[in-house]
Amino acid sequence: MLLMVQKNGGLVLGAFDVSPQESGERLIGLLLGFIGLTPQGKVKHCSHMVGVHPQHQNQRVGYRLKMAQREHVLAQGIDLVTWTFDPLQRRNAYLNLRPLGAVCNAYLPNHYGEMQDGLNVGVSSDRFQVDWHIASQHVSDRLSGVSTDDSLSALQATGVPIVNPFSADQLPAVPPTVYSIESERLLIQAPADFQAIRAADITLACAWREHSRALFETAFAAGYVAIDLLHEQGNSYYLLQRDWETS
Repeated sequence: MLLMVQKNGGLVLGAFDVSPQESGERLIGLLLGFIGLTPQGKVKHCSHMVGVHPQHQNQRVGYRLKMAQREHVLAQGIDLVTWTFDPLQRRNAYLNLRPLGAVCNAYLPNHYGEMQDGLNVGVSSDRFQVDWHIASQHVSDRLSGVSTDDSLSALQATGVPIVNPFSADQLPAVPPTVYSIESERLLIQAPADFQAIRAADITLACAWREHSRALFETAFAAGYVAIDLLHEQGNSYYLLQRDWETS
């Protein structure tokens, strides 16, 4: 199947480690994608899987795989890549929205049904579907490291509200108060380590899933788009903007 994907417009990439202590190459990362269609019939690239060996995470391996994917897809004359990820997994969220510049306005509740792997068992498989407009100015700016003033303090200084503030405890409780979703931009706070919550208290993890699902579905229905993920002083925040357009 992988060979047929590669020979028919899709993409199968491997990242390899060449160590002087070992003979040959060792696969440490992979990426799989294929050509698809949007609901409106536009050709896109579906990025199905990216994985990096635990010993090589936080070494920009995943980022470099995505850069190779972008180069391949642009050469095909395609300008949109989509994929899904769990919005409560901070590491994935940060890579996708901050350095890569993907955006999201689609929430898929329990997208894969019940899953039994170590990252998902016991919690519904909700996902963001992100759009990576790889030829846009927004993505070009993010990839080139153009700085923004979108720090938490800068956003709050301009009146951007946090609609669900809570304390950054190791196992934070779901906030009892949620403020109205109505400003041009807003912040939705998310647990910094959802896997720690899931491992310690599955009931609390399910409560966080339901809480975040309600917030994001409400915001997306009202025309907001998630455009960034901030992580500061142990806290994580999604930045959403109303009526955001690709540029």
